[in-house]
Amino acid sequence: MTKKIGSLAAGKVAQRLTRAAAFDAAQIRTQNAPADLAERSEPMVYPTVNVYCEKIVNNMAEKFRRFSGTVQMALEVRHSQDRLAGLQEALEGSVDSVMQALDTNRGDWSDGMYYAGGFQVAFAAVKHGGRNYLQTAKVTFEIGVSIS
Repeated sequence: MTKKIGSLAAGKVAQRLTRAAAFDAAQIRTQNAPADLAERSEPMVYPTVNVYCEKIVNNMAEKFRRFSGTVQMALEVRHSQDRLAGLQEALEGSVDSVMQALDTNRGDWSDGMYYAGGFQVAFAAVKHGGRNYLQTAKVTFEIGVSIS
């Protein structure tokens, strides 16, 4: 059951990101993979967003449901370019697009899932990778789940 919940939630997030026109389907992956492995597996289209489930908590908030809790989701936004200048600003623009997509999609996501709003963003330092320089930001948020 937990595998299905995590995969279903990741799919719903990816769908909302593409529907909000923030990113196209080639830029979104529903997997938790390090940047260096992902780059070796197939060509990357930057910026790219990895969508994955970090944690599933069944706290039985509704006692007679099979699952009643939260799913903690992570969106790892990666941006790469050949020059260091402007990399931070480009990444921040991509993260702003993610935050705007989340803000406009508050509410019922069907299949017993809902997003009430709220998120955290953590920026990592620039490192070598991608097209020469690579920087990532991780957006985390919770989706409420209630399944009979």
